[in-house]
Amino acid sequence: MSPTRPQAQTAVAPFPAPAAPAIRRQLAVTLLAFGSLAVAALVLAPLVGPEPIRLGRVFDRAIPFARNVDAQIFFIARLPRVLAAALVGCALATAGVVFQALLRNPLASPDTLGVSAGAALGAIIAITFNLHLQAGSLTTVPVASFLGAAGALLVVYGLSTVRRRGLSTNVLLLAGVTLNAFFAALILFVQYLGNFTETFRTVRWLMGDLDVAGYAPLAAAAPLVLIALVAIAFLPRPLNLLSLGTEAAASRGVDVAGAQRLALFSASLATGAAVALAGPIGFIGIIVPHLVRLLVGADHRLVLPASACFGAAFLVACDLVARTAFAPLQLPVGVITAVLGGPFFLWLLLRQAW
Repeated sequence: MSPTRPQAQTAVAPFPAPAAPAIRRQLAVTLLAFGSLAVAALVLAPLVGPEPIRLGRVFDRAIPFARNVDAQIFFIARLPRVLAAALVGCALATAGVVFQALLRNPLASPDTLGVSAGAALGAIIAITFNLHLQAGSLTTVPVASFLGAAGALLVVYGLSTVRRRGLSTNVLLLAGVTLNAFFAALILFVQYLGNFTETFRTVRWLMGDLDVAGYAPLAAAAPLVLIALVAIAFLPRPLNLLSLGTEAAASRGVDVAGAQRLALFSASLATGAAVALAGPIGFIGIIVPHLVRLLVGADHRLVLPASACFGAAFLVACDLVARTAFAPLQLPVGVITAVLGGPFFLWLLLRQAW
């Protein structure tokens, strides 16, 4: 027996495989803790605002809805916004975890591969040139935004697979960075062509806003996010092994090309749906995964569900600050996440340097 064999096995296993009962206990505790946080945010956030409401009056059936101001504020003004924040936060945080593992880059985020920029370009074109696209109850801007995200994904995927059987993560990253810069230039060009009113609308949209008009946009985005989350649910073990490198993952039975494709398309689908619903809200996909790893470790079996729950709660909290801090003025939630995310990103860079 070779004396170096156990050392070699240890060297490629930074994700120890705990016994099944142990990981089930850890997962149960993680879901209970972070799930409770998300539920608490969903329950409490609609009750808080510049106009106080009483929960008992909201659900008082003796008062007709047309005359029940508390119920109108709760169900029309606040609840759709809170649900949108939870959905978008969950999607972006989960996508951030997947992109960081796929690219093996702790600073990767849903913005890295150009999907968010493609979605933004689609929305800006629709606003500036008054395009008319319809998909069910969805208006033009979300449809154009999602089409832009899909187009960006296809370009990045095509570039990363040319003359290769699988994905090249280096080409994927370089293509994404290049597309981000290219789409940013096109966005500026389209804004230059618009008039003052259209430019103002595009600038506001680019800030990220959760002031959704009713439940129809939520009903359209939720199935896409759900499909993405179901696909991501098959990825924890492959992502753990892909974090070690493609050769190590392949040697342990992972279909590397299939796992990479599933990770890329599922995370991009979640990102595209989130951006189409609320605009490009930055930093959620980088703040939340790192905070969660500090709490639960690096195992994706714990990081993915914890990030989904914590991302929902985190963006609900950011939106609560956005709509109450300067009431009656409501800030775009992207401003709040940028104020929090900028210093956090710099801290990550310093932490990597040291």
